[in-house]
Amino acid sequence: MEPMRGAERSDIAGLRAYAEELQGSFQKLVAEGPKLQERARTVQVTEKSPDGLISATVGSRGELIRLDLDPRIYRQPDSRELADTITDTIKAAGEKAQEQVLEVFEPLVPREDMQMHMDGNIEGMLERMTDQMFGKG
Repeated sequence: MEPMRGAERSDIAGLRAYAEELQGSFQKLVAEGPKLQERARTVQVTEKSPDGLISATVGSRGELIRLDLDPRIYRQPDSRELADTITDTIKAAGEKAQEQVLEVFEPLVPREDMQMHMDGNIEGMLERMTDQMFGKG
């Protein structure tokens, strides 16, 4: 049997360190995760349009919970502008809600990892894990 080369020892040491880091992160996630998940689940953000005539409240996943329209919106009968303003207001509220969810999980999950998870970026998550496993990140 050939003795291990320096690079092989380094790879094994890197894998061990990564495994220990994952184990520690997993233990913290198991202990604190449910509380953070509940906090994240209750996130609600209300955003007003620049003119203050539209108010949109969204939940933690950006889902629309409530939409309030001031009756003064009917004074300008531009339905396209109204639709765009409603859409922009909901989008702004969703972005703020996502930011709050990232802040909730930041003590346990690196922001970049959580963002990839929320975006459904599986390839990015796997690439990051591979880089960490082999000491590239």
